[in-house]
Amino acid sequence: MTVYLGIDDTDTPESRGTGRLARMIAAELAETYRISGVTRHQLYVHPDIPYTSHNSAAVIHIEGAANGSLHEIFTAAREMIRADFIDGSDPGICIAADTRAAPDLLSFGMRAKSSVVTQKEARSLARQAGITLEGLGGTNDGVIGALAGVGLAASRNDGRFVVRGDTRDLSGSQTVAALLGGGVDSVMTAGGLPVTEGVVELRKFPKPALRQGRAVLYVEDAGGVYRDLVVG
Repeated sequence: MTVYLGIDDTDTPESRGTGRLARMIAAELAETYRISGVTRHQLYVHPDIPYTSHNSAAVIHIEGAANGSLHEIFTAAREMIRADFIDGSDPGICIAADTRAAPDLLSFGMRAKSSVVTQKEARSLARQAGITLEGLGGTNDGVIGALAGVGLAASRNDGRFVVRGDTRDLSGSQTVAALLGGGVDSVMTAGGLPVTEGVVELRKFPKPALRQGRAVLYVEDAGGVYRDLVVG
């Protein structure tokens, strides 16, 4: 069973981002649980939606957690967010097992990528689906992104990994073999052709896309080497 822990709107323009907080929480949870990665999910950018920089949610993927562990995971993460609360932020947190990822949840996530959705909608859907969703301060609008992020992560086909294995330790020129050994599941061209050997020039560190439940690093041919593409 996979458990998705979504957080959103935990920062301000002057503070550390939600992604960094998600990585901190994931590192703490990794002391007890198996973390398979942290993904970033882009949401709708619109004048009616307050956001810090890019309006994205972060989701921590936790593998093999039993149903009874959801409360412990949620409680631990909630306390970490509260301990790191930043004035002016509107944090929300959501947790759900993949068994709770009904089509309505996935649909909500997709709508949040292209339209304005409301806190009322998010809370209503969470109640109907039996999903734990909570605002932790400010306007509590972070519940929208937290729930949407969980829905998008549960689709197994959206966003990109900002943590996956040892990917954040990889930089510069890396062989395909090193990337595959570091947490990337496969390397492919934008056209879908597999790349099994060669060297990839990384912009920073690999950020593989979440595609069909796998971490796929997309690349482009740059004349003898490949360059990574940021997708998702």
